[in-house]
Order: sequence, then C-alpha cells, then structure tokens
Amino acid sequence: QVQLVESGGGLVQAGGSLRLSCAASGSIFSIKAMGWYRQAPGKQRELVATITSGGSTNYSDSVKGRFTISRDNAKNTVYLQMNSLKPGDTAVYYCNAAIVVVASLNALAAWGQGTLVTVSS
Repeated sequence: QVQLVESGGGLVQAGGSLRLSCAASGSIFSIKAMGWYRQAPGKQRELVATITSGGSTNYSDSVKGRFTISRDNAKNTVYLQMNSLKPGDTAVYYCNAAIVVVASLNALAAWGQGTLVTVSS
C-alpha cells in the first residue's frame, strides 16, 4: 500500500557528515508527521528527530545542534543532515511517517527498512 525507502547510510569518520533520505511511495493521500529513529546494538529504538507537515521540528537532546531534519512535501521525502558525527551515533536509522492512505483516508504508521550509519573514531 505504502512504502518508505531510506538511503544515504554508510561509514564515516568522527567529525564527518552524512545525509539520509527517505522517500514515501504508494497510495498516499497526504503525509502528516515524519521522523527519524535509530537503534544501536543492544539498545532500544530511540527518537532522533521529527517534523510536521507544516515544518515544525523536534530533536532529541543528543543530536540537537548537530542534526537537521527537513522535508520536501512535493516529493514525499524527508531528510536528515547529520554533522559532527560521533561514534555514539552509530546505529541503524529508521524513517517513520504517518501516512493518510487513499483507500480509507485513515492514517497509518509506516516504517522504512533501516539504513546503517557507522561512525569510526
């Protein structure tokens, strides 16, 4: 019905930057909030950042000032610009979106498959 596909993960040295992208496709009527979560080995999935359809943003304290979330509503895409990366940012990053589907006009929570970000010291 709907699909989220992430890209942009990889290996980077501490202090470096990466940009993640997540594109939504399928029977989309509209997209409400979009966000990024991450899960490090042996830890629970945690919120990184969210953005509303109007562009209001929210960040976890651990990434505030280093990461920037943005979205292109025309492309149904959300981005995460990650600067000043630290080894502690190493995790699988997941995209999430609240998508209103055409068939029912109900909102459902969609998740991407995850993209691995590894920050070396």
